[in-house]
Amino acid sequence: MAKRIAPVDHEQELSVVEHLDELRSRLIMVASVFGLALAVAFWQNHRILDVINRPLPEGKLPSTFGVSEAFMSTMTVSMYGALIVTFPLILWHVYAFVVPAFSENERKVATPLLLMTPVLFSAGVAFGYFLVLPAAVRFLLNFNDDQFNVLVRAQEYYSFFGLTVLAMGLLFELPLAILIATRLGLVTPAQLRANRRYALVLIAVVAMLLPGTDPVSMLIEMVPLLLLYELSIWVSVWFGHGSARADKRKDGTAGKQSAEPPAAVR
Repeated sequence: MAKRIAPVDHEQELSVVEHLDELRSRLIMVASVFGLALAVAFWQNHRILDVINRPLPEGKLPSTFGVSEAFMSTMTVSMYGALIVTFPLILWHVYAFVVPAFSENERKVATPLLLMTPVLFSAGVAFGYFLVLPAAVRFLLNFNDDQFNVLVRAQEYYSFFGLTVLAMGLLFELPLAILIATRLGLVTPAQLRANRRYALVLIAVVAMLLPGTDPVSMLIEMVPLLLLYELSIWVSVWFGHGSARADKRKDGTAGKQSAEPPAAVR
């Protein structure tokens, strides 16, 4: 059984064993919540299946092939449902694990933003369900439909559904991820602005690799990613200014020290 996870201060130094013990406790907690969510999702699988099948054309249901595929498809849907419910908790524990690297003032700024984790993830899931999925399903099922007898295989469709909404939910966490990278000094707002063109190419590649593989869903997925990247720049400027000023003061002090000639030369 996982013991209570004690909060860690910025000044507190933990050994490797203590860090691993904290990580183990967080993993056990997440696994317990996932197991409970999986049991509830399997119990309510009919309602979940009704929601997932809604983006399909009216009267069209996924097809199963083989004796066990109906059961395995139901388990797949239950696992994706449990993962979607548990994912905000997973992200929160990831952020909580790295928050001790922040100073006290930085933590006061970061903590309210961590509360936005489930909000951003839910927004991404809703965007994927209400906008990306219907457009992708409509385009793919109607493409050359007069030349094919189009059957929707249950296992493939449910995997497509789960990966799409999870990917969109995770990508909507981009502002928080960039904020943490900024506070840790891994990237600066100036670098984010200077690399906009590379970010555009990377976003296009990410949108192309997401489930769907069609130009319609790719364009729909690119729009929020571009907006989130711009929002990430403003968030990093707004909340990362303290670190930037500290770096400037540090650089300025170093510059003054290096500008003074050695005593031997004077």
